[in-house]
Order: sequence, then C-alpha cells, then structure tokens
Amino acid sequence: QVQLVESGGGLVQAGGSLRLSCAASGRTFRSYPMGWFRQAPGKEREFAARISSSGSTTYYADSVKGRFTISRDNAKNTVYLQMNSLKPEDTAVYYCAAGGVGTLESNYEYWGQGTQVTVSS
Repeated sequence: QVQLVESGGGLVQAGGSLRLSCAASGRTFRSYPMGWFRQAPGKEREFAARISSSGSTTYYADSVKGRFTISRDNAKNTVYLQMNSLKPEDTAVYYCAAGGVGTLESNYEYWGQGTQVTVSS
C-alpha cells in the first residue's frame, strides 16, 4: 500500500513557475514508477509526465514538454514536478500516481488527492 500526498499548488501568473511535490509513504516507493496527471475544469484527467523507478527515464505529454520537469528523490520518498513558463491552459488539479506505466490513468494503482494549480493571464 502506498499513500500519496501532493503539495505546492497555488495561484501564479502566466510565465511563472511552480514546483509540485508528492510525498509517498511506504518503504517500497523506490520500486514504483511514478506519474503526474492533471484535470482541467470540465475535462477528463490527462497524462502530464512520468518517471521510472530509478529516475533514469522520463516521458512527457507534448503539451508540457520543454516546460515541465519530473524528478524524484528516492531517499526522501518524493517525486517532483517543476513547472516553468506556465500558461493559463495549465490550470488544473494535479495528481500524482504510483504503480503504473505508460500514459493511461487506468494503469496506475495509487493516487493522491490532488493539488490545485491556477495560472492567471
């Protein structure tokens, strides 16, 4: 069992930056690939980024590539999402997920409660 708690969301102006954190419980964190998803108002949840269990491999949705960076610190049981050059269309609730691969949310077993990111124009 893995419990995930996101933090770091907030209100930021377009062009600004935020860093999201996802703290995981459990000693098996380092064995789980991790992902970040987001859900904008009125839209379905969508994939944003993922990282392998070791951190050596990352993958991004085209919409965030070049602006967002996913990373992890297995010693701290934490995965991060650094978001730069934010746009109003990045406004969403951001969720971290564990235990899955690929870009489909159905592949992921554990989910956090989400953190709101709002980007003003």
